[in-house]
Amino acid sequence: MTRMPQVTALELVKFLRGQGFVDERQSGSHLTLWHEENNVSVTVPIHTGCDLGRGLAVRILKDAGFSVEDYLRLR
Repeated sequence: MTRMPQVTALELVKFLRGQGFVDERQSGSHLTLWHEENNVSVTVPIHTGCDLGRGLAVRILKDAGFSVEDYLRLR
């Protein structure tokens, strides 16, 4: 299994937007993105200057329908 690199919330959001996710709403520091075609919603905590924890990043990718390998290949 490939190890997830450290990523910031903005890097992850950029990846998700590139895969067809659009901003649905933002509540405080949490941005919710929506993918119409796949009927999937994911929430990313946006804390400027901080990396997301690797486990959290993997969980968000999985919820969005991607693996770490997909992220590394498509980014």
